[in-house]
This record gives sequence, structure tokens and C-alpha cells, in this order.
Amino acid sequence: MSNLSRAVSEGHYARKQILSRDRLIAWSHRSRFEVGLRLARRLRARRVLDYGCGDGSFLAMLMSGENAPREAVGAELSDGLVDDCRRRHGSREGLRFVRVEEVGAREHEGVYDLVVCMEVLEHVVETEPLLDLLARLVAPGGRLVVSVPVETGLPLLVKQFVRRVAGWRGIGDYPGTSPYTVRELFAALVARSRQHIERPVHANADGSTFHDHKGFNWMRLRETLARRFTVEATHASPLMWLPPHLASQAWFVLRKD
Repeated sequence: MSNLSRAVSEGHYARKQILSRDRLIAWSHRSRFEVGLRLARRLRARRVLDYGCGDGSFLAMLMSGENAPREAVGAELSDGLVDDCRRRHGSREGLRFVRVEEVGAREHEGVYDLVVCMEVLEHVVETEPLLDLLARLVAPGGRLVVSVPVETGLPLLVKQFVRRVAGWRGIGDYPGTSPYTVRELFAALVARSRQHIERPVHANADGSTFHDHKGFNWMRLRETLARRFTVEATHASPLMWLPPHLASQAWFVLRKD
């Protein structure tokens, strides 16, 4: 990932994460993208959808490497993000970007060999409707690759420290999530698959709601996903050989039966 294209390096999230001035933040996010690309390329999908594609960096890199899909679609919430992705990546054949509302149309149902959803589900207040949609988008026998942050156990302590220091240094927007009380922090450190603390709900200017990272439990999500899909593999990043309990992100490779 040392030779990023100009279109990728100009992306908002790429500048903040992959190209962060903080070496630890940059390494963690570069490693996350490398794990995602490795998993996607192994699956050799011909049609890929990235739900919550951000600045389009992941799909642009996927389309540039080996086992590139024939067609890739990135979906995002705002017109601004979609327009920016189209401006920077619009010349790449087989790659297009749409609003998330558009992928609910019948033409998208059951047509994707692979649906990717990275660092999205932790922010969703009502996950069941979104999981219903993702399940409809995946073709029978296709795969869903999900990544979410690990915000429990020892990784939480490391992340809160890094976020605080980065915020002090004015790097990115990493002042940290909503603050924890001592009791909440202890509950997160010993959490298992139950919801260990109440998660704060925030509101956007348009009235829509979202979670920040506080209180997210990847183990609880894994149980929810396992009720809908076959969990083929669980990985971690930034180092795939680590168990997720000691990692920054958890990855799930899911099959639609």
C-alpha cells in the first residue's frame, strides 16, 4: 500500500487515516485496509458492493489489484460523499457510486457475490433493518465481509489513550468517544457477548440518529450475525494472527446459504 494513487490519497478518510501524521494511527488503518483487500481477493468475487464506502479508497484499491471484480458499487449516505467519489474515481471502468437508498431497489437484490461493510455497524442504532438489506443484496452462496472496531477488553484502553493523545496533538478528529465512568470502563474491560453498558445515541442535523464507539460490543454482533449467516471465519487487524480480543478490529467472513 506504499504507492497510493492520487485519487485515493486525496480522499478525506485516506488523508485522516491511512496518511495520518500519527504513525500508529496510519499503521493501524493501513493494516485494516490490507486485511480487507486480502479477504476480498481470496473470494474472487465478480460483483462487489461496499456499503458505507466512505471516500471510495477500498474499492479503488480492490479494482487496481489482482483478482479485481468485474463490477464494483460503492454506497454512501450523503450526496457530497457520492459526488466526491465520482469525481475522483469516476474514470475507472466498472466502478460506480450511489446513495444507500438506491441499493434498496429490486435491481440490486441478490446480485452481489460479495458485500463489504467496514466500520459501519457500530454506528447503526437499529441494526436489524440494515442486516435485512445486506442479506437481500448478497447472492445465494455469496459472502458478506464485515469489520467492526474492538471496543472491549485491553484494546479499549489502548484506543482511548491513542485517541486522547491524538486529540491533544490536533491530529484528525480523534478526541475519543463519549467519556466513560470508572464503572463503565470496568464493565467494558470484562465484557462478554452481552451488552455491558448503555450506548449513547447522538443526532445529526437532519434528525437521524447514530452511535459513537462507546459501548460497542463486537462479540454481541457476532452472535447476531451468526443467526442470519454461516460464520466461515473470524479474523483481526492490524495483525490477522491475533485473536480479536487483543486486536483493534474484528472481521467476519459470512456466507449466505
